[in-house]
Amino acid sequence: MTGYTGRFAPSPTGPLHAGSLVAALASWLDAKAHGGRWLVRIEDVDTARCVPGLDRVILQQLTACGLHPDALPLWQSQRSARYQQALDQLVARDLAYPCACSRKDIETALSRLGQGRARHGELVYPGTCRTGLHGRTGRAWRLRTDAKTIIHWSDRRLGPQQQDVATEIGDFVLKRVDGCFAYQLAVVVDDAEQGVTNVVRGEDLTDNTARQILLQQFLGLPTPRYLHTPLVLGENGEKLSKQNGAQSLDTTEPLAALKRAASVLGLPEHSGSTAEALSAWVTYWQRLYNPVP
Repeated sequence: MTGYTGRFAPSPTGPLHAGSLVAALASWLDAKAHGGRWLVRIEDVDTARCVPGLDRVILQQLTACGLHPDALPLWQSQRSARYQQALDQLVARDLAYPCACSRKDIETALSRLGQGRARHGELVYPGTCRTGLHGRTGRAWRLRTDAKTIIHWSDRRLGPQQQDVATEIGDFVLKRVDGCFAYQLAVVVDDAEQGVTNVVRGEDLTDNTARQILLQQFLGLPTPRYLHTPLVLGENGEKLSKQNGAQSLDTTEPLAALKRAASVLGLPEHSGSTAEALSAWVTYWQRLYNPVP
């Protein structure tokens, strides 16, 4: 066993579909190709969007496809105290601050600055509450991004990447007005505490990487290596997802589902049992996706 630890981290807002199986298979193959551990983390920190019982459905789907974690799964909903400790650490260093702004407040502030929705239709926070709440009540907590801006990293598939977090994203939310901790903070804390050395996930999550590296640096945590895989697209040309009609993964024929996922990853057709196909794809993966030392 090497020092490699990877993970698959689904959200139980719906069962696995064809696109999420690609991410699960890729992360499993990368772990096995390096003789490492593969973990499953249920990212249910956004409790309002999660459907009771779907975590078990997801675990059953993975089992049916022969993708077995090397340790018991972790549930983010059980870890709020640890996320609060990380937030407290950032607050103590003046790297996080309370924010009283509603979405309408942000839109108004950006309009006054002559700015609009610059990235993916999202609002880049203008830093209104950096200097204090001025008598208003804090609604959320944000990370102060003016201390460090441009983040550089290398993706094992996409190559060199960079993002100026301060100008392209702004001070992003760490804890929401509803009391839920934001994905960015939770995933960074969990990756560090689970000893994750390599993150393999869909290409649509590439944009999150700079924010997570920045948080890792501020919290004194190690930065994993990243590999973002190709996406499965729906009929409208957008990423296949629960929001655009992705169907639940049919595990009555797990090998057929795995073959479709493998083809997205550039892996060859393979006959035989599910176990034999997985073993063959591990060998092929070692040649295809830039093994790391």
